[in-house]
Amino acid sequence: MTQGARIDRVGEEFREILAEEIPKLKDPRVGFVTVVGVKVSPDLRHARVAYTSMGDDKAKAGTRAALRSARPHLRAVIGRQVRLKYLPELEFEEDTTYEQGRRIDELIAGLHRAEDER
Repeated sequence: MTQGARIDRVGEEFREILAEEIPKLKDPRVGFVTVVGVKVSPDLRHARVAYTSMGDDKAKAGTRAALRSARPHLRAVIGRQVRLKYLPELEFEEDTTYEQGRRIDELIAGLHRAEDER
């Protein structure tokens, strides 16, 4: 569902800035992160950043904590590059779409195996 042209453009701009800035973070807890998308609230005061990261649960927890602690810095970077009346509060959410898709594929493959065994 589209949020509106301006809000979509702002979200895409935030996504590009964060995708460039997150790999530059010096926190060793940050793993390989891909910024999938940014949803900005209609009042432009909140932004939900969807990301994927590689690694086991411990590595993902470290990445989550590092992104949480880097929010003020990332917010300041956005403020330097985008002219807006308000800087949005950033909220990071891990995108689990890939894992959900893989789980669905496993279920479908299991159904096909069950049909073949009949």
